[in-house]
Amino acid sequence: MHPTEVAIGIVLRDGKILICQRHPDAPLGGFWEFPGGKQEPPEPLEHTLVRELQEELSITVRILESFDPIEFRYATHHVRLHPYLCQHMSGEARPLASQSLRWIPPAELPHYRFPPANDSLIRTLVERFANGIDEPDAATD
Repeated sequence: MHPTEVAIGIVLRDGKILICQRHPDAPLGGFWEFPGGKQEPPEPLEHTLVRELQEELSITVRILESFDPIEFRYATHHVRLHPYLCQHMSGEARPLASQSLRWIPPAELPHYRFPPANDSLIRTLVERFANGIDEPDAATD
């Protein structure tokens, strides 16, 4: 079984990270997640992420860096997550494809129920931003 390639964004704004809650009737309904979506080959993963965030949240972002991919096998499917750290650039996030959304401090991530594929990423983010998020100036490139 080939993994589904999924680009996800760790979107930063004002020292917080954006998380979205899945609809109750969706797979893993009610779980929280980092926004993003499935790659549509031959689309590059970075384009997938920018497109998905615009379609699902009405926001634009600037990708700052990528994290190592995370492979995870669920009972019914296999995913490869491609996390990207992003700076929120414009638009007020709206939950167009999710139940709700929140901007939270990184230290609060473990208090939300995420799919198991996110466990190592959440630990990494909590450690990395233990002393706060030093965000780049949104006006610079």
